[in-house]
Amino acid sequence: MKWGPHRRLTGLTARRGLRRGTARARFTALYVTLFLLSGTTLLAITAVVASGGSSDSQAAPGNGIGQPTTAAQARGRIDELEQQLAQAHDTQSQQILIGSAIALGVMAVISVGLGWFVAGRVLRPLRVMTAATRRITADSLHERLAIGGPGDEVKDLADTIDDLLGRLEGSFDAQRLFVANASHELRTPLTTMRASLDVALAKPGPVSETTATLAARIRVELDQVDRLLESFLVLARTQHGEFTDSGLLALDRLALTALAGRAEDIVAKGLTVCENPIDDSAWVWGSQTLLRRVADNVIDNAITHNDYGGWIGVTVLAGGGERGDGGTVSLVVESSGPVLDQQRVADLAQPFRRLGADRTGTGRGSGLGLSIVAAIIEAHHGTLDLRARPDGGLRVTITLPHPGDRAARGPSAETGVAR
Repeated sequence: MKWGPHRRLTGLTARRGLRRGTARARFTALYVTLFLLSGTTLLAITAVVASGGSSDSQAAPGNGIGQPTTAAQARGRIDELEQQLAQAHDTQSQQILIGSAIALGVMAVISVGLGWFVAGRVLRPLRVMTAATRRITADSLHERLAIGGPGDEVKDLADTIDDLLGRLEGSFDAQRLFVANASHELRTPLTTMRASLDVALAKPGPVSETTATLAARIRVELDQVDRLLESFLVLARTQHGEFTDSGLLALDRLALTALAGRAEDIVAKGLTVCENPIDDSAWVWGSQTLLRRVADNVIDNAITHNDYGGWIGVTVLAGGGERGDGGTVSLVVESSGPVLDQQRVADLAQPFRRLGADRTGTGRGSGLGLSIVAAIIEAHHGTLDLRARPDGGLRVTITLPHPGDRAARGPSAETGVAR
């Protein structure tokens, strides 16, 4: 399961019958259909009127030279003239209908272009709104559509969306501020409790074994709560996008430092660190504190939820990818362990999601480790991919954009370089 750019779901109505295609195409088809119906009706009326022309008109014989001498000859002449007139009328009507049909066909073709143009003009404000809405994410809720124009239905819709974005921004800010403030304020009583515990144990006189054991357990729980609050602070900071310590960092050094800092835990659990490719040209640009936390969390996750006597593999690669600024860099951490369900593995990047006691082992961990990793990686425009290994364990792949020209200039050209 990958965490990165948001995916958009298509509505059910967009997959049903005549509703397929874009609204512009449907409007164009509607315009052309209405034009053809009106043109066909007009053509039918023309045909009816033309068919009832001068069929009743008669040519009366004239007086004077050439007048037939008998009534029979006059009647024959009249019939002949009526036939000629009827033929001329039919020919004229046919020509009118053919010309009208040709004109209708030409106008039908022209109406397709006109309908497409008019539909585009009508839907243009909606396209602008759609593009602006897609650019707005949880980190840019301060942006607004700000659609101008007359106060019509489209303007009302844009204003309604802007109001909704304003309410969402306020809600997000309140939530993040509460988490940050609560985490910060709770540290004071924790510090007081830890100090009181130390004072109680440091008093003169013997301390009973029960009291010492209880104090040790309380200290462990206080440390766990302190780590949980620290995780809350990191998560809130990431969601705020507060990167005050950005710099050029070597991804291989972050991974190796995280492994070295947990050497005792690795030895205590009898784990073997596999020698995988480590590319020393894998540079990234971002917050030093947060990206170090990413490396620490994925290594901690691989150690804590591993089998005794298992193994850990760390791979750092640079190059490739689809980005035009130098590709991507990747950190891959694999570990042994029990066989996991891929559908449940996808939930590990959500806060407080764990795969039960079989994965949490002795109960260590708050369920925030990989969710913090996912938030930090998304804030750095990267992706997090979690995969259950077929023979057991987990494969964590972190992909970040390559810094491009910044890396080419080398460490001496940058400030705040971690190497």
